[in-house]
Amino acid sequence: MQGQRTGLIDAIRIDVARLHATWMELLFPRQLNAGSVLGRWQPETGGQKAAYYAWAALGVPLVVIGYPLLLLGFATRYYATKLDSATTRLGIVGVVGLAAVTWGLLTVGAWVRQFSTDGLIAVGAAGGVATIAAALAFVLSRRGGRATSVVLAYPAAMTALFLPPVVAALYSPALAGVLTGSTNLAIWILDNVLTVGGLNQIIRSRFALEGPAYVAMWFGIAVPLGWLLGGVVTLADVIRPQQENTSRSSSSGQF
Repeated sequence: MQGQRTGLIDAIRIDVARLHATWMELLFPRQLNAGSVLGRWQPETGGQKAAYYAWAALGVPLVVIGYPLLLLGFATRYYATKLDSATTRLGIVGVVGLAAVTWGLLTVGAWVRQFSTDGLIAVGAAGGVATIAAALAFVLSRRGGRATSVVLAYPAAMTALFLPPVVAALYSPALAGVLTGSTNLAIWILDNVLTVGGLNQIIRSRFALEGPAYVAMWFGIAVPLGWLLGGVVTLADVIRPQQENTSRSSSSGQF
């Protein structure tokens, strides 16, 4: 047990040191991966030393904030790797087919529950959104580089996850809790996040959270959340790179 605790502390110390070195490398050379011959760059003149140590001090509180994000990146990368392994076995045809069959069955269920015509169309549209978004996430994560994965693939995956249940809830009393939870979340975001410059009051005065506004709300959450998850996975790859024998998705933060 003592050895495990020591190992954990050492791992945390290494991660924090690399996180701070990554910050230092934004302005100064050879900070994160110093060359074996030249070594880490060190300031020489008085001006260089003042700038170097001031930048280092500025990075300390950012590292404190960034370390929880790094842990989120490790966790996201782990589960993204598992998901990528499953989707790789399925292939693009399997991913699209699975999504289409799942949402096709849900559309049939909506018909059995005697949804209105608009409701059936909405549930079918939700399935279409999920299927297309899942296919885009699959293709973009493999055809593009890291930037494509972060900017496009992760938001597409979040869209496939969030939007369909919200669309279905608009027409199914059985899923009313989704809308209630969405309303509570919207209130919290307005009261705690979008308070700068009175943005929350502007949104409240101009928009009503009903009907398609729920869909717009969750799309507005899915995209930046995808960017966040893609970003923290990229950070995890920089701080603790995967070994060469791991799957390709692990090294690029892909699904």
